[in-house]
Amino acid sequence: MAHIPLGVSDKFRGKSEQGLYGDVMMEIDWSVGEIDKALKTNGIADNTIFIFTTDNGPWLNFGNHAGSSGGLREGKTTSWEGGQRVPFIIRWPGNTPEGTVTHKLACAVDLLPTFAAITNGKLSNHKIDGVDISSLWKGKFSETPRNTILYYHGKNNLNGVRKGNWKLVLPHTYASYNTEPGNNGNGGKRIKTVVEEPELYDMMRDPGERFNVIAYYPEKVKELMLEVNKARKELGDLNVGIEKGTENREIGKL
Repeated sequence: MAHIPLGVSDKFRGKSEQGLYGDVMMEIDWSVGEIDKALKTNGIADNTIFIFTTDNGPWLNFGNHAGSSGGLREGKTTSWEGGQRVPFIIRWPGNTPEGTVTHKLACAVDLLPTFAAITNGKLSNHKIDGVDISSLWKGKFSETPRNTILYYHGKNNLNGVRKGNWKLVLPHTYASYNTEPGNNGNGGKRIKTVVEEPELYDMMRDPGERFNVIAYYPEKVKELMLEVNKARKELGDLNVGIEKGTENREIGKL
C-alpha cells in the first residue's frame, strides 16, 4: 500500500519509471484489477458494490515516497483539504450512473449506515456519526443527505466546519508541510503553525484554500458559527477548553 515504509513485489519493482512510489501505485492498480477480475469470474460483479477510496491525504514530508494532494492545501494529519479530501470511486451496476460526479458532501463514516440502508440491515439503537448517502450513489444529486462536516482532530479539537460550499477554519495549531521534504523514505521536518483567527473559504471557487474571504461574508461566518457552537455543546472542543459535550460516547468494547 502507498504508505511509509513503501514496499513492492519483485513483479513491479522498477517497472513504473517513476521510482518506488510509482511502482507501488502500479501494483495497487494491478491488484484492484485482480479483484475486479475475480468478481467477474465468479459471476457476481453485477451484484457487488465496488468502492475505491482512501482514509486521508498524502504524507508530503516524505517527498518522493509520498503522493500528491493535487493542488489542495497541506496533507496528512492536517484539517486542510489536502489532509481530508480523498478520491471516492464507486461502481454499482444498475444503480450508480456511469461517468457521473457529485460535489455533495460525504464522509467515510457514512459507509456503514448506507450499506445498512441498501441491504435493509438493522443498525444499533446507539447514535452514530454517519448518515445514509445511498441517494447520491443512485444518482439523485439534487438531494443533500449530509449538510455539514466537522473537522475534529487529535483528542477532541474542532479545527473547522464545512457547510455546503463554505468552510470555516477555526483557530488551531498544526504541523505544516510548507518546508523542504525528505527523500528516499526519510521524512523532512514539519513546521509548527498557528491559525490565530478564524478563516473562511469558498470551496467551490477556491478548493486550494488560498484566499481567506472572511471579511466579505459575515453572514456566512454567523451561519457556520451556529454549527460550531452546536458541535462544541454536543461533543466538546479542547481548542477552547471544552473537554466534553453532552453527547460524547464511550469507546466501544467487544
